[in-house]
Amino acid sequence: MSGGERFVVHLTVVADGLAGAHVLARALSRSLAFLPQVSIGETTVSREGDLSVQHAVFCDRRLAHGRRCVLRPGHLNDCVSRLRIST
Repeated sequence: MSGGERFVVHLTVVADGLAGAHVLARALSRSLAFLPQVSIGETTVSREGDLSVQHAVFCDRRLAHGRRCVLRPGHLNDCVSRLRIST
């Protein structure tokens, strides 16, 4: 990106309940993670009409090589930069 002025895009997607909002936000973030402009670690959810209280969706601790943790906030195991997909 250029060194000029930056803007944040707020995309409104509605879900029933905080847990449902977290699931939806995680799915949407991961589906767009291939775009370099998307910072999935900064994904948050909030109550409709109240942006003053935002709930983090990802841990977002900084890891080696500039990557960030993609697990839920408050997880107990070690941070990871990518999720393993079970087959």
